[in-house]
Amino acid sequence: MAKHGKKYNAALEKVEYGKFYTPLEAVKLAKEISSAKFDESVEAHFRLNIDTRQADQQVRGSISLPNGTGKEVRVAVFAEGDKAKEAAGAGADIVGSDDLVAEIQKGEINFDAAVATPDMMSKVGRLGKILGPRGLMPNPKLGTVTPDVAKAVGELKGGKVEYRADRYGICHVGIGKVSFDAEKLAENYGALYDEILRVKPAATKGRYVKSVAITTTMGPGIKVATDVTRNYTEA
Repeated sequence: MAKHGKKYNAALEKVEYGKFYTPLEAVKLAKEISSAKFDESVEAHFRLNIDTRQADQQVRGSISLPNGTGKEVRVAVFAEGDKAKEAAGAGADIVGSDDLVAEIQKGEINFDAAVATPDMMSKVGRLGKILGPRGLMPNPKLGTVTPDVAKAVGELKGGKVEYRADRYGICHVGIGKVSFDAEKLAENYGALYDEILRVKPAATKGRYVKSVAITTTMGPGIKVATDVTRNYTEA
């Protein structure tokens, strides 16, 4: 079992053992017990009753959170000509074609998300083994392979987040920063939870959402009640 520091243990003492908090209570507590000297991220962790070995039980997608994430997202766009100009005009941090592919092949990956026009995928495809494991490969299902690069860049900069169940069936997704108002964090959580429910695989049997926890970067997990009939911003 991993050993934790005094600050973590002090925070853990404030989390009532066995209690399931409402989303608003959980984010308020997460803010209260945050003790780091930086603005910690707040994350929601959804443990789902899915078999990730089955193709029809994959849970993956993206959603624009109503209050953003508070994270500065560096966006790279694979495009040429007018589309490259559109991407740059929309605020893309890096725009390129063969030159960008070459940089990435050298190990220079200075971005958090990537967008590509459809005609660029023959080139971007060479980077699958590099970008894929990092979750950076443009994907049409996620809206990151698109001719409308300006819209994609705007959404990513504005708080669009990707969710994906890992091999254990858990989705780990950032919903904001400790500096956010608790109500805004709760709204982001609610939007994300509704989205997770929306994409429930038809093949899933029994209870779909097994458990949910909210954490900060350095803090302990806070169990969240999964009563979906409740207003997420109510205590």
